[in-house]
Amino acid sequence: MYSLLLVVIYVAFISLGLPDALLGSAWPVMQAQWSAPVSFAGVISMTIAGGTIVSSLLSDRLTRRLGAGLVTAISVLMTAIALFGFSISTAPWLLILWAIPYGLGAGAVDAALNNYVALHYSSRHMSWLHCFWGVGASLSPFIMSYCLTNQMGWSAGYRTVSIIQIVLTAFLFLSLPLWKKREGNDENGAGGRPKRLSEMLHIKGVPYVLLTFFGYCAMESTAGLWASSYLVMSRGIDVETAARFASLYYLGITAGRFVNGFVTDRFGDRTMIRIGLGVILISIVGIILPFNSVTLVCLVLLGVGSAPIYPCVIHATPISFGKDNSQAIIGVQMASAYLGSTFMPPIFGLLAQWIGVGLYPWVLLAMALLMVAMSEKLNKTVVPS
Repeated sequence: MYSLLLVVIYVAFISLGLPDALLGSAWPVMQAQWSAPVSFAGVISMTIAGGTIVSSLLSDRLTRRLGAGLVTAISVLMTAIALFGFSISTAPWLLILWAIPYGLGAGAVDAALNNYVALHYSSRHMSWLHCFWGVGASLSPFIMSYCLTNQMGWSAGYRTVSIIQIVLTAFLFLSLPLWKKREGNDENGAGGRPKRLSEMLHIKGVPYVLLTFFGYCAMESTAGLWASSYLVMSRGIDVETAARFASLYYLGITAGRFVNGFVTDRFGDRTMIRIGLGVILISIVGIILPFNSVTLVCLVLLGVGSAPIYPCVIHATPISFGKDNSQAIIGVQMASAYLGSTFMPPIFGLLAQWIGVGLYPWVLLAMALLMVAMSEKLNKTVVPS
């Protein structure tokens, strides 16, 4: 039963990543078809992000009432319905409507699943599960590309992923008895009174972990989105090489999480976070150095250093703040993460426009130093894991 439920959770993490890259892959075709403003994709993305933030903050209340398994199944169903809605949309404004259940489903399942794994499974599984999220996120552009190159249209790409999500939803509903057996011991925080946001912020160490998470997701999303622009516009590297190494940054994160799974239980979450932050700082210094070959290698190394941060911070939460608080705090961590990943890349875009894209490594360094300062304050505040 333990192994079968773990398989279900791995499948659920793949489903988490599947929709994430669809809009970016399809938008050039959608925008041309509708003659929509190029910037409208940002409106859709912000609507999704708003939904994820709201549902992340509500995840404690939902999970205590319904349990992690049912929240996961319902959330994936909402995402599947929203993706199907995207596939039948005939105007850009309709995407805004479907983006609401899309975001609400994504935030709830993210928080519920991460807390469940943090409570019931070892740190190595948290690393591998987030690696599988990367597998899902990597598959969706291939699905969309296949549909576009075979003249099936962008709607077929969304419809295909929607069908996959519907099948996964059925799989999750069938697995509910497995979740209930594990949830029966109430270790996942089911039942009891949900925590208010003001209560959580007064728990010793919570502001530090939220700022750590904000800094990490702000750095990761900014590093990935603006890597090619920095390499081309500031370092004079050709477009093809820049694009290849920008994609290798994400491959570094995915591969790093796979490797981390083999060692994280031995070293512990706190040590892995410190190692990751050390590699991040070394990588950013290498990106700043005026040697293009070093910059390219260090961009990939930045992804490898980033790999343990997200899963290890999540996995350490029940130990740092208590099992009864973990669902609420992980939900707020997710909201903080979405704030960082949603707002920092466009803010950097404005800075690049006003000052120059050469600020790229210095902004990354500022985010990394924020993470170092806040994570060390957290380590001094809570019991080490």
